[in-house]
Amino acid sequence: MKRINLLFLAILFSMTMMAQKTIVTGVLKDSIHNTTEPHATVRVYKENKLGKPVAMSVTGVNGEIRQAVSGKGKYVITFNSIGKKEIRREFTLNGESNINLGTVFTVDDSKLLKGVEVVAQKPLVKMETDKMTYNVQEDVDSKSQTVLDMLRKVPMVTVDGQDNISVNGGSSYKIYVDGKPNPMFNSNASQIFKAMPASMVKNIEVITNPGAKYDAEGTSCILNININHNGGSTAANMNGYNGSVSATAGTRGYRGSASVSGQQGKFSYNAMGLYKYGKQNGTEVQFDRSQSDGSNMHYYQKGKNHTPITLGNIGLGLELDSMSSMHASLNLMKYRIHNEGHPTTTLSGGSYGNGFSYSNLNILNMDNFSLNASADYSRFLNKDRTSSISLTYQFSTEPHRQRNYSYYDKNYSNIPYFNISDRFTDDHPHSTEHTVQLDYVTPLAKGQTLSMGTKYIHHLNRSNSKFYDILNGVETYNADNSLIYQDKQSIGAAYAEYNGTFGKFSTRDGLRYEHTWESISYELGKGSDYKKNYGNLVPSASFTYNINPAVNFGINYAMHILRPGITYLNPYIDKSNPTALTYGNPNLEVEKSHNIGLVANLYTPKFLFNLTASENFCNNQIGEYTFLDSKNLLNTTYSNDIRNRWTNISTFMRWVPKRNTTLMFSGGMDYGDIRSKKLNQKNNGWQFNGYLGLEQTLPWSLQWSIGTFGQSRQYNLQGYNGGITFFTTAFTKKLLDDKLNISLRYNVPFTGKFKITQYTHSNAYEQKMKITVPIQDINLTVTWNFGNTKKHFQQHQSRVNNEYGEQKSVNQQLGTGTGTGTGTGTGTGIGM
Repeated sequence: MKRINLLFLAILFSMTMMAQKTIVTGVLKDSIHNTTEPHATVRVYKENKLGKPVAMSVTGVNGEIRQAVSGKGKYVITFNSIGKKEIRREFTLNGESNINLGTVFTVDDSKLLKGVEVVAQKPLVKMETDKMTYNVQEDVDSKSQTVLDMLRKVPMVTVDGQDNISVNGGSSYKIYVDGKPNPMFNSNASQIFKAMPASMVKNIEVITNPGAKYDAEGTSCILNININHNGGSTAANMNGYNGSVSATAGTRGYRGSASVSGQQGKFSYNAMGLYKYGKQNGTEVQFDRSQSDGSNMHYYQKGKNHTPITLGNIGLGLELDSMSSMHASLNLMKYRIHNEGHPTTTLSGGSYGNGFSYSNLNILNMDNFSLNASADYSRFLNKDRTSSISLTYQFSTEPHRQRNYSYYDKNYSNIPYFNISDRFTDDHPHSTEHTVQLDYVTPLAKGQTLSMGTKYIHHLNRSNSKFYDILNGVETYNADNSLIYQDKQSIGAAYAEYNGTFGKFSTRDGLRYEHTWESISYELGKGSDYKKNYGNLVPSASFTYNINPAVNFGINYAMHILRPGITYLNPYIDKSNPTALTYGNPNLEVEKSHNIGLVANLYTPKFLFNLTASENFCNNQIGEYTFLDSKNLLNTTYSNDIRNRWTNISTFMRWVPKRNTTLMFSGGMDYGDIRSKKLNQKNNGWQFNGYLGLEQTLPWSLQWSIGTFGQSRQYNLQGYNGGITFFTTAFTKKLLDDKLNISLRYNVPFTGKFKITQYTHSNAYEQKMKITVPIQDINLTVTWNFGNTKKHFQQHQSRVNNEYGEQKSVNQQLGTGTGTGTGTGTGTGIGM
């Protein structure tokens, strides 16, 4: 009897051990781009029994592997994803509760079967219901275009004729670099992207629903630019380096860039630098303004623009042990804009009687410098690496100087209407920001995680705006027209976000609270000091349903805010133009907006399709508006009284009909309704944009690309900006085992020049403006790639994923103008 009991216990123990489940975890990634592989099929087989799997699943949206396996012994696990070779790994189970495979890398499957040609979609675009990733390095045009040019192709991104960037139909977005905020990119996006060659960027992410861990301010969308430095540590035995040197010369200027990255043991590094000199000569600006009293103004100028820009970056990483690491980075940028023009202004009719004309030389010199530095520490808290904590510090400073000279052709003191005399304005805005952030991630159950974090930002904006009268060639300081102004903001934030996957359904729900303490003081000039503090509770939610690994649907909701920064609040009156005044509004309140979106994605080996529909509405939008005062001066300022409703539909399609041919379309349409009770104005209308491209591999492996871009008029409260069309084509040849790339590109508008129209009206005036830019360009790019390894190292993603920063007006975002002194800058141009 005793022997029977022992036998029974042995059998029971054996059955229990056989029934015990082991969780196999890891991450599936692309070996070239180091991007995760979502929805890949996972199969587990017993060794020597590969006919029928004992377990199956798919990888998560971030490529995570989580497969339960029962029993002991030797097993084979396989991974299959579209366009990739099947990956196999062997492992042995001895009753462990968990086994981690680490990072499993996939490779492209370009093999031709006998008599059958396998045509697979390139991994150019990865679509998720709340994020889209455009792999720039897979686009043949990346060898010869700039980042700004590439953005015209990216789904849900629009670049107009004046290089203004909008994302998902709006301008309320933030720019991140390598997963962390970068104030210098946000402040000078167009200038940097026009200077930066696309070959320096690995991919561009459009995050349409950032979630609670990101700042509530201005982040209805995030444009994340991942630099192609491939830096970061993965394993101590992955040693080597890679780099490239590139040079471009064309009819619109020249540029050069260099980058290097690598790893030695537990130490990794990356560095890049670029210099660009751009020129734009012969830009014409003219407008006609008619006022309700019968007076008219005609303006014409032909100007030129020169912009040198220097940009540098360095990053260092150290793997302290298998569970923790440290990273640091430093970014520097310096650029100067020189605009020069000689406008003529003619006024007649109404209060001007028979009329008069005046002309002047206008010179604008804008010097910009930015420094951004960060350091962070991260540590995994368990062996499965599913729980982690990270601490990050970031510092940025942006001192600028803008000098505007107006020299009139003769003495116009006999004109009684305006103060037309030589003048000089010298503006020194300076911003400094300190950020500290702590993040914690922990699993709750199978397929469920909780993320929590807290953040503190201290931001200081200071503006020293000086006005000088030039009398007999001597600059005389005018204190009455000058201003010294300071704005301090401290922001404390906390968030919690839940992520859960339940079979084919997944959800992400979050809540964020931000509290702002703000004080504004005037050292010189008219204005009242004041202090205020307020809090904002911001929810977000995202739901996804995966029909199969190639088809998914989703719905997203998010609320966003925009704090008015010094650009909007500064009451300093810019009087550099005798017929126009520009100033901010210190009484603005926080803007609050809501966005609801529906997303559908379809992926096959030959066809990729995305459709996104969204509705965005705001009842107190901060917007720019203009009006005429009692002295017939055009005033430009800001209001909180704008109500808007925007319905957006965008799509992206990529089709590979045969191995050497690829067609692509990216486009969208919006319907907007914009109203203001205070101004008694409203506007509405449809607007469209689209990019159609063809990539073809010709004999001798010569790659040819051709593309056309078009955009209809874009509406605002008081009018619209006219549409544009554009054509580009390039030939690229790779030599010496892809070490040498040579590209020849031609850019031209269909009209030969960019002809941009602007229409503005109010109850007191109507204005029609036309800007003509000779943008036709041909350029040659040569790139040399070097290195002693083909391995691509893991790129570090900072935990600082949000920031304070104000939305820039069009002119400030461009950081340029034509020297017209009209209060309207134009800095148009496709980057070379």
